[in-house]
Amino acid sequence: MIAGIDLGTTNCAVAIWKDGKPELIPNALGDLLTPSAVSIDRSGQSWVGRAALDRMATHPEETVTSFKRRMGTQASTKLGKTTVRAEDLSAIMLRSMMDDVEHATGERPTEAVITVPAYFSERQRRATRRAGEIAGLDVKRLINEPTAAALAFGLHDREDREPFLVFDLGGGTFDVSIVEMFDGIIEVRASAGDNRLGGDDFNDALIRLVEPQLAHIKELEAVTPGKRKAMLTLAAEATRKALSSSAEADFAITLGDERHAVSVTTEAFEEEAAGLIKRLRDPVTRALRDSYIDAASLSEIVLVGGATRMPVVRKAITRMFGRFPNSTVHPDHAVALGAAIQAGLLSGGTDLEEIRVTDVAPFTLGIDVSDQDQFGNIQTGIFSPIIERNTPVPTSRAHSYSTMRDNQTTVEIGIYQGEARNVSNNIRLGDLKVKVPAKPAGQVEIQVRFTYDTSGLLEVDVDVPMTGWHKNLVIVDEEDKRSASEIKSSRAALEKLKVHPRDEEVNVVLLTRSQKLYEEFTGPTREAIGQWITQFTAVLEKQDPRMIADAREALTKALDEVEANPPI
Repeated sequence: MIAGIDLGTTNCAVAIWKDGKPELIPNALGDLLTPSAVSIDRSGQSWVGRAALDRMATHPEETVTSFKRRMGTQASTKLGKTTVRAEDLSAIMLRSMMDDVEHATGERPTEAVITVPAYFSERQRRATRRAGEIAGLDVKRLINEPTAAALAFGLHDREDREPFLVFDLGGGTFDVSIVEMFDGIIEVRASAGDNRLGGDDFNDALIRLVEPQLAHIKELEAVTPGKRKAMLTLAAEATRKALSSSAEADFAITLGDERHAVSVTTEAFEEEAAGLIKRLRDPVTRALRDSYIDAASLSEIVLVGGATRMPVVRKAITRMFGRFPNSTVHPDHAVALGAAIQAGLLSGGTDLEEIRVTDVAPFTLGIDVSDQDQFGNIQTGIFSPIIERNTPVPTSRAHSYSTMRDNQTTVEIGIYQGEARNVSNNIRLGDLKVKVPAKPAGQVEIQVRFTYDTSGLLEVDVDVPMTGWHKNLVIVDEEDKRSASEIKSSRAALEKLKVHPRDEEVNVVLLTRSQKLYEEFTGPTREAIGQWITQFTAVLEKQDPRMIADAREALTKALDEVEANPPI
């Protein structure tokens, strides 16, 4: 079985191809979305998803979210006594989702299609692939998120469509793709994006907006910086969601027995987020320019990603294109459904035989060259593109170069990814040395061929026709490379984490929620919650499913009542 996975910044989702259609798999709580959150305490006990997110307010030093933004970097996070990188945290999320699929189907997937932002660099894509390997998965393909969304959008009727734009604004990244459908082919014409723009940034804007009005709260000053940040972020997320369906909402935090709320209007939020809204325009302009398509020629604007629910974003899109966007696909589910469709294609689903998907290279790939100016001076460190961004993949392109100095015996070729003229402003992917015969400058030809496939694998072939010398290189980033033994070691380390059995997850979430409320209140309310926790824990020890179910229902009602009617 091949699972289709949306490994999101804010939420994750998993789907499979079943009975001729993609099917989302619920987690242990019955939710189709699992928060991208991991918490690990000093004993090695770990929480994933909603349980981890609930712990963020009470144990911020042991909990992490939005780690997708650090994929492909050397940054690490210490949770309890465990030091983890973004790919390790992603592997924990992947393993949890595989548990969900196994519980739902009786079969544990060993292969996966994982979605990535269209504008993810090669380093970020390799980190995502490693996360899958650490989780024990054979990653059959990485598929760009807008491409997956286009699959989900296009499959429901399979009709031909003029070029349309997929506007994908998630929790941490923003992608734009221009897509066309004809004769069963889904062709991506161009992609662009911003890997540092998403719902998280709009949360930060909300926090900046309300913080001056919270400055008078002395209790908030006593809260540790980590806990304060977690508290405000959770409140901002709730407020942003509320503003998606209302013109006004409360930004609320609870300290002790007192609830502090600041009213926020859509207009004030829009003004504070003006800089973020402006940043949405540049990738759209770039994608349209690269595809040679005018905005007026687009048949539809398709919204994907939970952050597109925000009225401020939808209003900006309507202004940008002079029309209302299409919201027929579920913004939170489309990417996972599309990944499952791609999984169905890879597994040879007979009902998908007529569907073909083409994608594009998100960045320009090239080498480091030197050039001579009109005064005879040699300028070094110049980027020479070989595969331009938004070239359909798979592709293979070759360029010829020649030596710059008399009697050169070697040529060093630096391999880069990016758009800047100076290679110092691009990402270095690798390098190789070429042996050349000692001849006058310009007389030795060097042929460089780049081959780039749909999974983001870059292969470099270099030939010197004069000598028959040949070198082949599959690009591996030495800066963040992990050997097979290191991946195996990471996987073994993750296996040692004390993950709660799946059938206990509902109870873990409820206990975490109880403990969070216990910390928020004082006096008789805190004492009552403490007694409820003791009683529920005692019932869990009995291991009687019926008793646990009854106790869980009673505790949930009691906590709901406390939250709905907090003591004054």
